[in-house]
Amino acid sequence: MYGSRGAGARASVAVVGAALLLAGCSSSGGDGKSDGSDAKVTQQPKNSDPFWVNPDGNAAEQVATYLKADKKDEAEQIRKIAEQPTGEWIGPENPESEARGFTEAAEKADRAAILVLYNIPHRDCGQFSQGGAADGDAYRTWIDGVAQGIGDRPATVILEPDAVLHLVNQCTPDEYHEERYDLLKGAIGKLKSLKNTKVYLDAGNAGWGHPDQIFQPLQWAGIDQADGFSVNVSNFYSTEDSIAYGKQLSAKVGNKHFVVDTSRNGNGPYTGGKADENWCNPPGRALGETPTTKTADPLVDAYLWVKRPGESDGTCKGGPKAGQWWPQYALKLAQATE
Repeated sequence: MYGSRGAGARASVAVVGAALLLAGCSSSGGDGKSDGSDAKVTQQPKNSDPFWVNPDGNAAEQVATYLKADKKDEAEQIRKIAEQPTGEWIGPENPESEARGFTEAAEKADRAAILVLYNIPHRDCGQFSQGGAADGDAYRTWIDGVAQGIGDRPATVILEPDAVLHLVNQCTPDEYHEERYDLLKGAIGKLKSLKNTKVYLDAGNAGWGHPDQIFQPLQWAGIDQADGFSVNVSNFYSTEDSIAYGKQLSAKVGNKHFVVDTSRNGNGPYTGGKADENWCNPPGRALGETPTTKTADPLVDAYLWVKRPGESDGTCKGGPKAGQWWPQYALKLAQATE
């Protein structure tokens, strides 16, 4: 359902980003403002948004492309995406180098990286983002690589979107359940052994069902060891509904805190077309609240852009492969956002 870019591309982006940060080319002083004269992107003010903006992400590249073509209006629309921190989805091949590249670049900018780990075996139940590690041992090795790459640098990790939800809704076959719980618990333990890493285990969204159905599976997956859970990842439910869902769930798992993906929920969920594909590249959506740790509820640690706005959900409604940049969709998201 989510998708990710190739590992090699991500690793090279991280290295280039680190180099730009060292050279002072990625920021105009960290005040979150741009004069619109070039393609540079800036960090947001740290007191409200402590997360790293990747100066070489797809949206930043699109800004540069539009400016080169003298499409200044389009460039400024896409800058709405480019100048916000988004999740970096770690690829399957080079977890250590990617995690190190992103966290080093973030640390040099005095920020924390947002990393999304999406490589659980039998991922996405054979849908648009099927795949994942070959088996449990391969996944454990991959997690070890991510942990080694992060080290002591600050990172906020969103762990395995849909992995628990797909156990609850029976999308994942029964024979994989015990192993998946073990893998998730092990991943949380490994990541929480790091000095400055926060871990949020994914817990679905406000539209799939009721917290009563998922709280015990979250416990089996080790939610007690994590900092909390994430909701609405890559989905479109309103922040208000997502917080209500999260608070109900929190009360059942030891009052754990949570984060909300607000990347594309500005207009709420799509209700047209096929109900089982409303989540996939829906038209008429908008960007949601920008990432921040200043939220509407003390249980909500942050609004995050976990899904990278402008990247496709999959080959539906004319979209490219899951995880690929889709400039036309990105522009529509931005234009629909005040």
